[in-house]
Amino acid sequence: MISGTVTASKYIAVFKGIPFAAPPVGNLRWKAPQPVIPWTGTKACTSFGASPMQQPPAPFSMWTEEFLIPKEPISEDCLTLNVWTGAKSARESLPVLVWIYGGGFSSGGSACPIYDGEAMAKKGIIFVSINYRVGILGFFAHPELSKESPSQASGNYGLMDQIAGLQWIKRNISAFGGDPDNVTIAGQSAGSMSVNCLVASPLAAGLFNKAIGESGGGFTMGYRTLKKAEEDGAKIMQSMNINSLADLRKASAADLLKKQTPLGGPIVDGYVLPETIANIYKQGKENKVDLITGWNEDEGFVFGKAQDAVEFRKTLSTTFGEEAEEASKYYPANNNFDAETSQIKLSRDQTFAVNNYTWANMSDRNGGKVFVYRFMRKPPATGDFVKYGAFHTGEVPYAYDNLKFFKRDFEPVDQQLATVMSGFFANFIKTGNPNGPGVPEWKRYVADSKLIMALGDIQTTRRMTDTAQLNLLYKKMSGSNPQSNGNF
Repeated sequence: MISGTVTASKYIAVFKGIPFAAPPVGNLRWKAPQPVIPWTGTKACTSFGASPMQQPPAPFSMWTEEFLIPKEPISEDCLTLNVWTGAKSARESLPVLVWIYGGGFSSGGSACPIYDGEAMAKKGIIFVSINYRVGILGFFAHPELSKESPSQASGNYGLMDQIAGLQWIKRNISAFGGDPDNVTIAGQSAGSMSVNCLVASPLAAGLFNKAIGESGGGFTMGYRTLKKAEEDGAKIMQSMNINSLADLRKASAADLLKKQTPLGGPIVDGYVLPETIANIYKQGKENKVDLITGWNEDEGFVFGKAQDAVEFRKTLSTTFGEEAEEASKYYPANNNFDAETSQIKLSRDQTFAVNNYTWANMSDRNGGKVFVYRFMRKPPATGDFVKYGAFHTGEVPYAYDNLKFFKRDFEPVDQQLATVMSGFFANFIKTGNPNGPGVPEWKRYVADSKLIMALGDIQTTRRMTDTAQLNLLYKKMSGSNPQSNGNF
């Protein structure tokens, strides 16, 4: 039994910090999530559980504190989830949205203010957000860990946490008035990459029927093989002068965090991910879902000083080889200003656009129903924030109708966009189709016509205009010609 609270409006019940697995501490560090430890009586679930172990949050770049986890608590004992529901009885069978946060697989948590679930719950949706392990505690592999595991694999603990959360939802969400057979998984950045992994993973089969992937996918990301991840883990263990797993499990989390820099996220481990994402899709082995996916207009990154025009032309030559001249048409470097702009656009396309574009095309090829967006609204800004445009993560408060948590001087056009975008998403979560009363028509994405929804000051369907450079990038990054299967 659990108890929760109600929101100020009295319409939505909220349950926070519900354990969905045993604390992954001590001997359970670097093991698949284990069953919840039962409790007696009624557990008060009235505040968020601890965020997963990571460095203390601090605002940086365009991400102010509303995009970050609370400063405390942060702990290894983090496997909890949160539920917002407007259901008055367990018989209502409301659609369910499961939110998976981003953070580069090294940070993040479900308690970020912009991930609040009340607004979507008011639209007749049960909103669930899940915590999962990140960084070295979520994606650490080692030969001895693989040897002790029944799956003979190690490292994808963060993904297994997400699957355990979905299994909990399958078993329990009907008690909150939810429909366990109408579940949408959604995420942004590393959360979107997680959604992509879950759609590809046989372990997640039957746990959801729709997916929303915002700015992230794994088609060209080069996830590590199990062998490479195990080698990385062995080097870390050696660098700590520790010789046994037992002693490594006793090491402080703070000491471990100092060693996580070489680690990446998901691993092609032969178990959670039997093959690369691209190969799973090429064989049509992914879990079949309806899909919304897209990316933001200005979400590229240039860390440090941008290259000048001469340096960037050299980079294009090295990256694209004999196709550098074609690439320069899309990413020109006629002068230093052009070069800096092109570097931001190339970063956006390499990191995000080509993955979500590929996801849409492969899903369409495999018979899925796909809807693609481009988020183009630059949130109102002053000072240093003016330069960021439609930045990475900037769409999240609009998509889930949470502008009240985003501290900007919003204009009527922002409120209108949030109403429309969250309306699209709510319709899709309910029916698998974003269209409905009160929103403009969003045409289904088909690889041949490439119609997408532009989400800006106005919201309208238009044809993609940047497919040529994305096809070129996919060819370079995947080592294959995307035109060969006729769907790009």
